[in-house]
Amino acid sequence: MISLTRLNGRPIILNAILIELIEETPDTMITLTTGKKITVLEKAEVVVSLVRTYMQEIGSVRAVIKSKETEES
Repeated sequence: MISLTRLNGRPIILNAILIELIEETPDTMITLTTGKKITVLEKAEVVVSLVRTYMQEIGSVRAVIKSKETEES
């Protein structure tokens, strides 16, 4: 889960695994796999950084790398 801020200043906690698309239009709009769209104050690069950190914390990034190494062996 990552912490973000809605346009009205209210904080939200978002399940980063559900993120499908991040756009800057110029506000940052996040589209979830459910089809729901959320607009936040943080820039896209900040959201991407938070998602990367979260994925590393839960071990998702290492699992993908290990899986790829196993396939190449």
